[in-house]
Amino acid sequence: MGRIVRTISKDASVVCSAIEGRDIVGRIEQIHKTSAVCTAALGRLTLGASLLGFGLKGEKDSVTLRMSGGGPAGLLIAVSDSYGNVKSYIQNPVVEIPLNENGKLDVKGAVGTQGTLSVIKDLGLKEPYSGQVPIVSGEIAEDITQYLAVSEQVPSACALGVLVAPDLTCKEAGGFLIQLLPFAPESAADIIERNIGTMHSVTGLLSKGWGAKELALAALDGLEPEILDDFEVGYVCDCCRERVERALISLGKEQLEELAQDEVTEVKCHFCDKVYHFDSAQIRALAGKRDV
Repeated sequence: MGRIVRTISKDASVVCSAIEGRDIVGRIEQIHKTSAVCTAALGRLTLGASLLGFGLKGEKDSVTLRMSGGGPAGLLIAVSDSYGNVKSYIQNPVVEIPLNENGKLDVKGAVGTQGTLSVIKDLGLKEPYSGQVPIVSGEIAEDITQYLAVSEQVPSACALGVLVAPDLTCKEAGGFLIQLLPFAPESAADIIERNIGTMHSVTGLLSKGWGAKELALAALDGLEPEILDDFEVGYVCDCCRERVERALISLGKEQLEELAQDEVTEVKCHFCDKVYHFDSAQIRALAGKRDV
């Protein structure tokens, strides 16, 4: 399990959520069999989704991040519920490209920069809220910051990091998201800028034994932060046979009758790789439900 800690400044004008998510990213690598750079890319997006989802108010609210930058990794998707539990998917899980100019995994090169980051929030209303911004860096944290500034007019700062070991397992993973409320004084922004400028990388701090609590408090150092929340979070896929049946029914009677020609239809969940099997009689029964 991972952990999210949320802190707030004494004057309640600045909030910071921080996550330690090594187990979450480790699960991503196990499920999707990702190469190192894809583990880093999808790990960052997934942790970012968790931080955004944790800020939702409704128990059944959710947020989906879709990143399509034209890079070899293809489409990346991460979904979080309002508790910060997440699931994610990558179109091309194995990408092998050289390290970047700093000798680190080239997340930007894998994701690409010729595309968009879309954020869809399901808040239990008639239609989900959707916002979209051009990708500005492909490094993901900067793109989430850009989305919040442009689409939600919320001054923010986001940092995300994933450290992958030579054996492709996740060694460290985490990040933080700072958001300034409209009444935050200019001095608060100056303090946050100073804090971020003096902090080491997220994975460097985690490697020294820091956790989500230390990250959240350090980000708001000088603003007399207090801890609001401290929760366990994890990689959780909520797929089930009933959901798969509804998805099949949505294909329509004609396509279902075509599927029924096969002895067995196999449906695999993109998020957890769980496989569901339907024989021809079950598919025909679903085709009949289309008319109900």
